[in-house]
Amino acid sequence: MTFNYFLTFLVLCCLFISSCETENELNQSNSNASVETKNEPLKQKPPTPKFDADSAFEYIKKQVDFGPRVPNTKEHNLCGEWLEKKLVHYGFDVLLQKGKVTAFNGAKLNITNIIGRYNTSSKERIMLCAHWDTRPFADRDSIKINLPIEGANDGASGVGVLLEIARNISLSNPFIGVDIIFFDAEDYGAPSMSGQFFDLNSMNDTWCLGSQYFCKNPIIENYQPKFGILLDMVGAENATFPKEGISRQFAHHFLNKVWKKAQELGYGNYFINRLAPPITDDHTYINQLYRIPTIDIIHYAPRTTNGRFDFGKFHHTHMDNIDNIHKPTLDAVGQTVLHVIYEHL
Repeated sequence: MTFNYFLTFLVLCCLFISSCETENELNQSNSNASVETKNEPLKQKPPTPKFDADSAFEYIKKQVDFGPRVPNTKEHNLCGEWLEKKLVHYGFDVLLQKGKVTAFNGAKLNITNIIGRYNTSSKERIMLCAHWDTRPFADRDSIKINLPIEGANDGASGVGVLLEIARNISLSNPFIGVDIIFFDAEDYGAPSMSGQFFDLNSMNDTWCLGSQYFCKNPIIENYQPKFGILLDMVGAENATFPKEGISRQFAHHFLNKVWKKAQELGYGNYFINRLAPPITDDHTYINQLYRIPTIDIIHYAPRTTNGRFDFGKFHHTHMDNIDNIHKPTLDAVGQTVLHVIYEHL
């Protein structure tokens, strides 16, 4: 009897130990599964695409080929339709914000802000923008002052760079939301009395009518991107982009990050550390009215004659044509912005 009891006891002990080991294995397995779930890798950031300056140049040329894009003209309407189709082709959801604004001279302008949205469900968003209209007169020229300019640099260059960025996004998802906005009627402001220089006092609310309309008539519910980048006059040879005053006031931290990235990429001769006075541009109203921290990448350099900041020798003249568009400048701007997008700066 004693031996039988002892044998039974041994069997029960073995069963108990085996049961405990099995339970421990299950617990360990469940624990590992839990850890694997918690540490499940997020979507990897894709590498930054290579900006194609040749492609951007062709987008600029296409706009110029339509003719001056002045509101209330056929050329303006045709170009707007083309821009909409390009964004749709690259997979963007497009909103057209149509409105009517009054110009400085009392003219009623039919305007269209063209808004392309990518990854619409993403809460983390950035806004990229440029104006797509052109100056209705050449008030800084000595000839044909009353005729509209081609606006290859002032208008088409920023749009061309953004279209090339849109093309890259369509090929490689950046896994954040990107909104590209083409503002209308930016360049319909009142001319300066001298016709030679636009100082801050003359740059009042007669400018940037499309972005003002966008800010005062929100079309996207609860729209608040992380930051914005405005591109304006980004195609001239040897262009320099200083740290402009409004950008520093409202988005200095982001401004410094973008300039640092550009300089790391070897574009320090374009993105200079010089401080420039504030200007009225589309970002002014986006910052002041919509409260979206937005910087302006804009050619704004001191004159060699008196050191006063100006927008280049062919600004608002008939010399603002496709011959003055420089591909290395387009590359510097476009590649920098692509890195900002894909590195989630």
